[in-house]
Amino acid sequence: MSENAPVLTLEGHTDYIFSLAFSPDGAYLASASRDKTVSIWRVSSGETACVYTQHTGYLLSLAWSPDGRYLASGDTDGVVHVWEAFSLRTILTYQGHKRFVRSVSWSPDGRFLASSGDFGDSTVHAWEALTGEHIYTHTAQYRVFAVGWSPSGQELVSCAFDGTVQIWNAFTGEIRVSYAGHTGPVYTVCWSPDGRYLVSAGQDTTVQIWDAANGKTACVYRGHTQPVKAVGWSPDGRMIASAGDDTRLQVWQARTGELERDYHMHDKWIRALAWSPDGAYLASASDRQVKLIGM
Repeated sequence: MSENAPVLTLEGHTDYIFSLAFSPDGAYLASASRDKTVSIWRVSSGETACVYTQHTGYLLSLAWSPDGRYLASGDTDGVVHVWEAFSLRTILTYQGHKRFVRSVSWSPDGRFLASSGDFGDSTVHAWEALTGEHIYTHTAQYRVFAVGWSPSGQELVSCAFDGTVQIWNAFTGEIRVSYAGHTGPVYTVCWSPDGRYLVSAGQDTTVQIWDAANGKTACVYRGHTQPVKAVGWSPDGRMIASAGDDTRLQVWQARTGELERDYHMHDKWIRALAWSPDGAYLASASDRQVKLIGM
């Protein structure tokens, strides 16, 4: 089924948007842009609630803490800021990376952060979110595009330009699973809500679901015609959203790969997407706009 009408179009950034994150209560949506700002939007109205302007580099990554008190944002200078939502007070500036911080992820208990470095860095750092104390550096991949903390809080998954996806112990660095199902760079990866599966996608245009316990492929989705840059599992675990260079936002069944909805709302490639915590909304970002869809 083809769909075209978003609920809201959010506009205000002056350059490309690279990352999206809903607040844990679903009332707000944050967007990080190449214009060096993070905007926080009211989901109910699409109005801007506040704008964070303390970065000096272009923003690439964004994540909201599980309790909703803080946001973490990473930029092209290799810097991660941890800051208070709405008061916009910077709590911590983490400078462990050399260059592009492509992804940030909070542990489920909110105590720790993981951040991944792209071109010129190629590391994942695990560190204490409010003190900056370093825990571990993962160096087994080249140009790490995404990192995600497992629902159990014990492991991290990371995907990279070199085509690898790895699951490893967040505190010791021991690699438990290495997935080799893709034939090119892997740009995005996401845990299922129950932690049993992962979905990853990249340059080869496929979206692949695989077992986190053993790395066996469960399903391959082939609905895209160009590289896939963003994936997201619905909160109930039933659906997956995927998007990328073909400008299509597609929603499909995680178990079977059957296409449910096919949105064509953007004119340029889609860089980010996010489900609201209750699954009621799906947000996607392309160029300087965010589209917010009621599900």
